[in-house]
Amino acid sequence: MTPTPISVQKTAEDAASKDLRVTVPVERVREAEARAVRYYAQRAKLPGFRPGKAPEAVVRKRFNDAIRQAVLEELLQESWKTALESESLKPIADPAVRNLKFEADAPLEFDLHVDVKPELKLERTGGFTVTRPAAAVDDQQVNEQLDRLREQKAAWIPVEGEKPREGNLVRVEVQPLDGEGAEAAAAESAEPQSYDLVLGQNQTVPELEEKITTLLPGETAEAEITTPQDHPDEARRGQTRRVRVTLREVKRQDLPALDDAFAREVGDFESVEALRRAVREDLEREAAREADAKVRMDLLQQIVEANGVQAPESLVHRLMHAYADMYRIPKEQLHAFEEQFHPVAEQQVRRDLVLEAVLEAHPELKATEEAVDQRIAQMAEARGVPAGQIYTSLQKANRLGELERSITEEQVFQYLLDQNTVSEATS
Repeated sequence: MTPTPISVQKTAEDAASKDLRVTVPVERVREAEARAVRYYAQRAKLPGFRPGKAPEAVVRKRFNDAIRQAVLEELLQESWKTALESESLKPIADPAVRNLKFEADAPLEFDLHVDVKPELKLERTGGFTVTRPAAAVDDQQVNEQLDRLREQKAAWIPVEGEKPREGNLVRVEVQPLDGEGAEAAAAESAEPQSYDLVLGQNQTVPELEEKITTLLPGETAEAEITTPQDHPDEARRGQTRRVRVTLREVKRQDLPALDDAFAREVGDFESVEALRRAVREDLEREAAREADAKVRMDLLQQIVEANGVQAPESLVHRLMHAYADMYRIPKEQLHAFEEQFHPVAEQQVRRDLVLEAVLEAHPELKATEEAVDQRIAQMAEARGVPAGQIYTSLQKANRLGELERSITEEQVFQYLLDQNTVSEATS
């Protein structure tokens, strides 16, 4: 007699996920239990019984948890195979099992949440016009970058008898004064915390920084400060408290002269003019990269809008959780992070869907092994090291796949750019 089939019913879906309700008939559950019992009965070594001769009731009692687990694993696997076939699923990850109901002499019931590959067909990828921003670099940008290099090489010189100002490095001691009675006494007796701060760089709350600028080295004052709204401890956000602050030390930055000696200290430059040229070239390359990125972003946005590409919420949440794990976002900050990051995640999902759809329609754009080898050879030549060394380093860091994806993406973008018009913005 044909066994009653496993029931798979779709309860919800979007372009990138499906929710299924699965019911395994009770007779199938019993058959799986019988197989599990026979397995353990044949292998069990129970006192007073020869191998394979222990009564079924004894085996069930002795190995109840193991039998239950074996039955569950078998039926979940069989159900998943049935769902794949009946719903023609193309999963991109293992399914999530939810609302499991596994009771004696009853059907096995549970929900499956499956992330699937969205089916996206792009009707239009050409005929758009995008403007490439001007990538000019002026003297002010060069001078600002040179000043940043000087700041990196600057020495900190102690300042005596002067109140600190913006840009000064200060060492302060801060002691809380909040509380009443015993709590206040405990705060008074606690060791003050020492901090090094550069004023004007938002390294502390404004009220404390303002108070510090009124002090001479060695002086002490009290201040009321408000905890920022983005403080990790939600309970403390926006709270005002009193502190005692003591200014221990003030230093100012002594910038080195922008001369040939400085150029030689920064790198292999014969003169400050050679350094200036190198800085300008670096800034121009960076400006060109940013302009290229803007062209790609604008072109993708036009393709997204023309084809009505949506960002399935399941993929958006998947991406947000991946970034939250990467940046180690605390659990209590996860909701705020998701609210802030949601639009960015939507844009990233739409971008990835377009690129994947183009690649699926044109598999020849996928990076070949030869293209990867050529890129590694270019990297090796630029760094003056053997190509094998670069390959080994990427392999050990598990980054060969990342390099392949990068080359593939470049080729997909070039394919798209060849179908469209890129005009140059006037500076």
